[in-house]
Amino acid sequence: MQISESSLSIPEKQGIFPGTRPYWAISVALFMAGFSTFSLLYCVQPLLPVFAQHFQVGAAQSSLVLSLSTAFLALSIFLAGALSENLGKRGLMFVSMLLAAALNIAVAYAPNWHSLLVLRAAEGFVLGGVPAVAMAYLAEEIDTSGFGLSMGIYVGGTAFGGMIGRVGMSFLYEQFSWQTALITIGVIDLVAALVFFLLLPPARRVLSHQKFDLRFHLRAWKQHLADKRLPWVFLIGFVAVGAFVTVYNYAGFRLMQSPYALSQTKIGLIFMAYVFGIAASSLAGGLADRFGRNRVLLCGLSISLVGLLLTLLSPLLAIIVGIILITIGFFMTHSVASGLVGRLAAGNKGHASALYLLAYYLGSSLLGSAGGSVWQSHSWSGVVLFCLLLLAIAFFAVHTLRHQRV
Repeated sequence: MQISESSLSIPEKQGIFPGTRPYWAISVALFMAGFSTFSLLYCVQPLLPVFAQHFQVGAAQSSLVLSLSTAFLALSIFLAGALSENLGKRGLMFVSMLLAAALNIAVAYAPNWHSLLVLRAAEGFVLGGVPAVAMAYLAEEIDTSGFGLSMGIYVGGTAFGGMIGRVGMSFLYEQFSWQTALITIGVIDLVAALVFFLLLPPARRVLSHQKFDLRFHLRAWKQHLADKRLPWVFLIGFVAVGAFVTVYNYAGFRLMQSPYALSQTKIGLIFMAYVFGIAASSLAGGLADRFGRNRVLLCGLSISLVGLLLTLLSPLLAIIVGIILITIGFFMTHSVASGLVGRLAAGNKGHASALYLLAYYLGSSLLGSAGGSVWQSHSWSGVVLFCLLLLAIAFFAVHTLRHQRV
């Protein structure tokens, strides 16, 4: 007898429990989704100085190759979040991963700067089908007792992808060319998409909306924006990622200059700091389940603050330690904040995830590019001051949430 998908739906309070085979299959699959998204999105980041020299553009202009991708990803998240309430989450994520990997390969063949930017914008747009849907999938399918860990594993995948994208790109560029590096990352992520599809089971909870209803989606977004707590979580994601991306965007420019004069490969190795982000994101999810999300958020932001101050020092070791601490603090903050969205959203979790990620990727795009102007006019001390201001806003948002008993 053929079993229909609706017959597999489960009660609202029941989910997949930690330690079971489906739980780990989902966790590994979503780890691959996070890996694919961030390796494709941020693989160009260590090449910003290379693009600036190759295409004869400034630091702020070179950041557009990343900022446009994140901006278009932010816009597409709205559409993806709405579609995820009507279409299969598994299929939507799989197609998004495949198309984005193919476009990353196409970027290597771009004949000029403007066509490269167009392709990167398209790549960011199709990637929107992954992050909003992934968060909603976990929130709907995983039991609350294991949600923090599963979200931490997913965010750990984003950290691992970001590290491989940055470090691998730097190494491949020096050994071959930036074009070869982009093609290699694209092929790796085609394989990641296939692994994801084979591991992830279809969503067991069937949504009742079978056709696109604009009024339904507008009401859902309005409901989340009117919530007393969720907008503060969105703000945390916006400013936290803005500070993080600004540091990673322009640290390479600083370290290529005197007195450091580091090669592209050596700068890429500094991005191995992402290893600590992988551990921190998984650890933060478990700690949040045990000790409370506000405490872990404050801890993550404080670690980032110390790291920023360390980068003001001249010794290279101090700068490296500072970048490591910034990475740890950011991924702790992002892991807990993204998990909070699923917990606080009263229904229509895909829409809540879409709003969080809209704020997150707009922060990466807008604040990351703004940091380029600060770097060009005020050097590294200005970049640090800019990021400290962003962290101060995040601290205020967490303080507000604390009084609302999150």
